[in-house]
Amino acid sequence: MSPPPSPRHQFMKAAMNAPFLTREEEHALAVSWKTDHDEAALHQLTAAHMRLVIAIAARFRHFGLPPNELIQEGHVGLLEAAARFDPDREIRFSTYSTWWIRASIQDFVLRNWSIVRGGTSSGQKALFFNLRRMRARLNRGTERISDEAMCIEIASAVGVSVEDVRTMNARLSGNDSSLNAPLTDGEGSMERQDFLVASDPLPDEIVGEAIDGDRRLGWLREALGALSERELQIVRARRLDDENATLEAVGRRLGISKERVRQIESRALEKLKAALLADHPDAMMT
Repeated sequence: MSPPPSPRHQFMKAAMNAPFLTREEEHALAVSWKTDHDEAALHQLTAAHMRLVIAIAARFRHFGLPPNELIQEGHVGLLEAAARFDPDREIRFSTYSTWWIRASIQDFVLRNWSIVRGGTSSGQKALFFNLRRMRARLNRGTERISDEAMCIEIASAVGVSVEDVRTMNARLSGNDSSLNAPLTDGEGSMERQDFLVASDPLPDEIVGEAIDGDRRLGWLREALGALSERELQIVRARRLDDENATLEAVGRRLGISKERVRQIESRALEKLKAALLADHPDAMMT
């Protein structure tokens, strides 16, 4: 006794056996759904076009994703097309829905083909879905074309940079690798992540430095109150502004010699140090 057909087989058979719709039948169903929200009409309209979904989904099978999930995403695009379709336009529903079905499947592939999110611009999408085909076509020529020349020609055809073609070519040439994958088959083997070195500070160090920086800034603002107006101008120009002014430039601004600016600055810094130590004895240690 043969086993019963699988649900997927039954679904595919039902989709392929669904009757084709004439233009008049299609228009009547689309009008019923748009004007009266007749769900029975929507079901009949979409059921008649599921074979189109299956055919488009089959074009993406080489990306290694489950066929039933590709079909499900194509069905989502079919429903989106039904929601947006205008039956009064002189266009068949199959022609209109093809774009929505393909776009829905393409988005699904881009989201799930790799854990690394690829580009989402129109050029990047076109490159992702056409790179293999264009590369195969160029390799079928009578003359051997170099990899660099191939990248340049593909970039020009798709409208992206040559670097984008190189990056996408590298992505399509290899599968994702887990950082926890062992480097050898032996027990206790080191993992890939063991060889990743991070030179950035740890999160707690970043937070601690930010808190200390805010505290020191508050201390400095308090200490600046001990300076005279001229001393404050010189310290700001020489030490606190983004572009530290020269002694000569500050002297011209204040109408004094650069040696006098140096003397006032030195005295102001001593006053700042004294004010900081008076209010915060541990200021010079942090």
